[in-house]
Amino acid sequence: MSASQYPIPPTPRVISPSPTPSERSGKDGYFSQSSGSRKSPEPIAEDGEHPELSRARSRSRSPGLVKKGSHRMDGMTPIPEKSTQVDGQAKPTRRKPEALNTKKSGDGLLKPSSAGGLGRDYWRALSRSPSPLGLIPIHREWRTFVHKHEIPRKALHVSIGFLTLALYCKGFQLSDIHPVLLTLLIPIFLTDVVRLNYAPFNRIYIKALGALMRESEAHDRYNGVIYYLAGVWAVMRFCSKDVAVISVLLLSFCDTAASTFGRLYGRYTPRIRKGKSLAGSIAAFIFGVASALMFYVWFGPYVPKSWNSGENSFAFDGHLTLPLKLRQQFGLSRSQATIDGNMALAVVSLWSGFVASASEAVDLFGLDDNLTIPILCGLGLGAFLNTFQ
Repeated sequence: MSASQYPIPPTPRVISPSPTPSERSGKDGYFSQSSGSRKSPEPIAEDGEHPELSRARSRSRSPGLVKKGSHRMDGMTPIPEKSTQVDGQAKPTRRKPEALNTKKSGDGLLKPSSAGGLGRDYWRALSRSPSPLGLIPIHREWRTFVHKHEIPRKALHVSIGFLTLALYCKGFQLSDIHPVLLTLLIPIFLTDVVRLNYAPFNRIYIKALGALMRESEAHDRYNGVIYYLAGVWAVMRFCSKDVAVISVLLLSFCDTAASTFGRLYGRYTPRIRKGKSLAGSIAAFIFGVASALMFYVWFGPYVPKSWNSGENSFAFDGHLTLPLKLRQQFGLSRSQATIDGNMALAVVSLWSGFVASASEAVDLFGLDDNLTIPILCGLGLGAFLNTFQ
């Protein structure tokens, strides 16, 4: 073999990992004179090499040649993207662990590491429900079905409305139902007190009923079922029969409709307050009108009249009359100031929709809407009917 057949490759130029001051000042130095930004070294020509004579070259450990986002070959911590140059050498920027734990990913969602712990202070760092990576394990596994759209929770809300209509058609009276609600409310409340003060029991509780809860209810707030039972018990205990039933229907149907349509179309409409949009309020109004019409047209006449007499009689008897002071002020007789039939039903239905929309949008001392919606609906509808009867 001759040297002409296998030429000796030229000696490669090796850049020193620690350049001397003289090398920095040269034309082909470690850093450019004209710019403070890093430049990649010129590639080494390897066209003349033979495969048998080529050798593996060690990678330069100079920090100026490391690309952003690269990983160390020894499996240690990746080099951060941000760096500062001190005396010609890149020095990684150090961040506090707390800042890294709450860093958001590219799609705007929190990383799982920020929601992995348990305790009262963890969910405060998350966005208000729904946070796609909440604390409850089943919410992480079924993010869209359970957590984002709250399908099990909404199904429970709607089922209570249909259960109320079924009990009404079966002849159950308010006096038969509100003692049962109070009997259920007391042990559920005591159970919540125990779970919020005993972490092992709380973990078991969340595994069993986490699909029906929000992440804010996991460690620092009482379960929404407690407020739901308390609100329904209040209207069935103190309101007339038709007002109580309609208030439960407004809670079941209008609150669910407002939440659903508010999530879908709320970003296209003005915001009423934090977490409440005009789209959700319009949906609550429409479903409120439909709920009142459904009850008074189909379910009200379904049962015998004897079931709705005496202490179980309706507040709305089919007509509306202006109060005496208004009649005297306008000079109207009782017959002239009275409407009945479909006109009266339309007015009551529209008022029910307005009350449902307003009670769903208002924030009453920060109380849970499962408590405030039925109570405000019962007060608003009951006061309206008592005034114009």
